[in-house]
Amino acid sequence: MDVPATASVQSARLEHFFATRVRPAADRWAFGGVQLRMLRRVADSGGLRRLPRGTRTWTARYGDVRGVWVRAKGASVANGIVLHLHGGGFVFGSSRSHRGFAVILSRRTKRPVFLPDYRRAPEHPYPAAADDCLEVYRQLLDRGIPADRIVVSGDSAGGHLAACLLADLKRHGLPMPSHAVFLSPWLDLSGELAQGRDLVRRDPFVAPSAILKCRRAYLGDRDPRAERPGVLTADKSGWPPSLIQVGDTECLLDDARRLAASLRGAEIRCELQEWPGQVHVFPLFSNVVPEGRQAIRYVADFVSS
Repeated sequence: MDVPATASVQSARLEHFFATRVRPAADRWAFGGVQLRMLRRVADSGGLRRLPRGTRTWTARYGDVRGVWVRAKGASVANGIVLHLHGGGFVFGSSRSHRGFAVILSRRTKRPVFLPDYRRAPEHPYPAAADDCLEVYRQLLDRGIPADRIVVSGDSAGGHLAACLLADLKRHGLPMPSHAVFLSPWLDLSGELAQGRDLVRRDPFVAPSAILKCRRAYLGDRDPRAERPGVLTADKSGWPPSLIQVGDTECLLDDARRLAASLRGAEIRCELQEWPGQVHVFPLFSNVVPEGRQAIRYVADFVSS
C-alpha cells in the first residue's frame, strides 16, 4: 500500500485542532502533582467507550506486571499475538487508554493484543518500565508462546520501550519476535532531535519542552545516551523486520529516520513510512482520520508477511 501523497480533509482539521488547542497547553504542561493526575485521568477516559460486540478482554499477570488482553471478534492466538507497549512519555497512558486502539489492532491482525501496565515515572523511574517489558516478554516465552509468534509494537515512548526490549533480548541472548512495529517512536531521550525538528516545522501536538520534562521524570540525571536507554546506537544485528510509521508534522520525525538508518545499516528489513499531514501517533485517531485506518491495515499486512 502506498502512503497518500496529501493529507485528507479530516487530517487537516485534526492538525488544526491540535495546533490551536493542544500544543499551547503542551508547552505549559508540568507533568507533576495535580496536573499529572488529571492528564492520566483524561488519557484513560479513552477506554470508557463501549467495545464492539464480540470483543473479549481479561486481565493477566506476568511476573509482577499486570496488564490486559484484548481479543477482537475473529482473532485467535493460533495466528500469534501482539505485545503492544503504550505511549505517554513514560508518565501517563495505560491499558485503559489504549484499549480501543488494541481492539482495532486485534481485529486487523487477527491476533490477541496484550497491553502491559508497566510502571510509570516519576513514581517509578528508569529502569522500571524497561524491566517490566522484558519481564513480560520472558514470561510469555516461559508460558509456551514461541517468539516467532510474537509481534512487538509500541507508540511514542512505547516505541522506545520496544526498541529497548529488542536490544535487551540481544544482550541476554533471548529469541527475537517475528516483527517489530514503531508508531511515532520517541527514541532520542535527550530531546535534541525533537528540538531541532520543531525549529524546522512546529509540531502541532508534541512540545519538545514536554519531552524534556518527561525525560527528567523517567531518567532523572542519567545519561540518555548510555548503553541501555541509547537505543538509536544499539547493535541492531539480528533484530526482526521492522515497520516505522510517523507523521511528517512530528518533531519526532528525525527519531524515526535515525532508527530506519540504523536498521538498514545492520541489514535489517525496514520500512519507514512518512505520512503527510499526520499528527503524533495518528493511528490512534483512526476513528477520525482515514489515514489512521489505512496505517493499521498496513501494519496487519506487514506482520503477516
